[in-house]
Amino acid sequence: MASHPEGFEYRLIGEDVVISHNGRRATILRGAAARRFISDVEIGDPQELIARLTGNYKRGNERVAKNHPRNKRR
Repeated sequence: MASHPEGFEYRLIGEDVVISHNGRRATILRGAAARRFISDVEIGDPQELIARLTGNYKRGNERVAKNHPRNKRR
């Protein structure tokens, strides 16, 4: 079971949205993407939305991939 994403935050700087994860900048959204993000964040869970946007979320297959023969020597 995947854990709930945490540690994300966002700041509005002018018309841009700066997204950080644990204090480090992850991405910057500009233009239409920034406007869409602001409208979506008001509706849903900001942590989930930011995790999806940055690609920083668990997919549920980490344990299975760790046990795959190809990854045994890593």
